[in-house]
Amino acid sequence: MSGGEAPRRLAYEYVVLRCVPRVDREEFLNVGVVLHCRMADFLAAQCHVDAARLHALDASLDVERVRESLAFVEAVCAGHPSAGAPGAERLTQRFGFLRAPRSTVIQPGPVHGGVTSDPGGELARLLGRLVG
Repeated sequence: MSGGEAPRRLAYEYVVLRCVPRVDREEFLNVGVVLHCRMADFLAAQCHVDAARLHALDASLDVERVRESLAFVEAVCAGHPSAGAPGAERLTQRFGFLRAPRSTVIQPGPVHGGVTSDPGGELARLLGRLVG
């Protein structure tokens, strides 16, 4: 930026990832955020698993499997070969794959949007605010 120029504002979309140990009880705990900013060619996820809080919802929950599922989400975002076909898609398609509801323990919430000049910083801010 040169002298007094305002930072470029970039539109983004994000979903909060929820761990739903028992769908029948409709309880969940936020465990991550996926942020996509097409204008910055940015797609990333940050996650935080609080095992004690998850076990309070379901003592039998396999927390390691939750972590593995979240690692897969991060691999899709990064386009890592371990993500298989979804990881090989363009960023927008990868985000579409990740935001699609599934009947698993890890579920995306609704898509939200905003603007930022720093997608990575915004992802960290959302994680702290929405996941803890």
